[in-house]
Amino acid sequence: MLRNFFENLRKFDWILVVAVFLLFSLGLAAIYSVDLSQEQGDSFNKQIIFGVIGFVLMFALGVSNYSALRVYSKFIYLGSFLLSIGVLLFGTTIRGTKGWFQIAGISLQPVEIAKVALIILLAKFFSNRLQQFRVGKHVIVSLFITLSLAVPILLQPDLGSATIMLGIWFLLLLIIGLDKKYLIGLLVVVLIVGVVSWAFFFQDYQKERLLTFVNPTADPLGSGYNVSQSIIGIGSGAFVGRGLGFGSQSQLKFIPESQTDFIFAVIAEELGLVGVILVLGFFSVIFYRLIIIAKKARNDFGLFLVMGIACMFFLHMFINIGMNMGVMPVTGISLPFMSYGGSFLIICLALIGVAQSVVVRK
Repeated sequence: MLRNFFENLRKFDWILVVAVFLLFSLGLAAIYSVDLSQEQGDSFNKQIIFGVIGFVLMFALGVSNYSALRVYSKFIYLGSFLLSIGVLLFGTTIRGTKGWFQIAGISLQPVEIAKVALIILLAKFFSNRLQQFRVGKHVIVSLFITLSLAVPILLQPDLGSATIMLGIWFLLLLIIGLDKKYLIGLLVVVLIVGVVSWAFFFQDYQKERLLTFVNPTADPLGSGYNVSQSIIGIGSGAFVGRGLGFGSQSQLKFIPESQTDFIFAVIAEELGLVGVILVLGFFSVIFYRLIIIAKKARNDFGLFLVMGIACMFFLHMFINIGMNMGVMPVTGISLPFMSYGGSFLIICLALIGVAQSVVVRK
């Protein structure tokens, strides 16, 4: 058994592992830097613990058989759905969102589990029907599957995570290769849903965030404060940055949520363009290796599973960096492997483990 374990480890995509570890290390450096400005900051120590748990889980899943996810997909979906409903009834509200369970002082965010369940379920659905894909029927059914998990998330309300889930569904449809006319039709439907949601479902603060995205300078000391300070921090980093622990915007707490939503601004300010290039470079390596893994998957389920993981990471990265730069609405989306937070970091590392399992059994 131990021999099989080491044989499987040798089959790992170690370039992917190194890229993930380096991103995690950059995030740790930024979190440590922000902790320096806090009298009792312990986020750095907690993030190390979360990281250790995540990497152990990554290796454990990497040497296991990913096909089990297909077998137990219905149970994973049901458990995720019940958690999403349960958090609406018994969850703790943090920053206006009722999306956390507090258990023995530890916070659990079910939405991260819901994203994983969605990826597994869509991978199974599309792989089973790829040879006889019926656009009308299968698009609608897959959308219903997505909405069944996204709607409870939207009710928390967590618009950002619900958008990520719908984005995963849409990108997987692009991978299948839908005809342009169907894609245009989907975009029209999304536009109509957006208008209806604005009129009847969006909370005032969500409307304010979207209006701030359109014109962040309209209220620089109010709704546009976060974005304005983030842009200032990114711009002040120049080429090599101000140095870890010496960023004025991050150390003087002008940048809000500097360890979570706006950690990219901290890196850009303190490590400059060099730090930004490193972050984007490591992410590029991760996406490239995931695409290679998907191409070598032994079946369609493995292909869609890895591409779903890549889509989730890409959407998180694109939206997070975009909102740091003021080109995307602020929706509370974390940066994979870098933002502080136990649930999200552990889930991200676990998904890398699932991708490694596909490598081992390519």
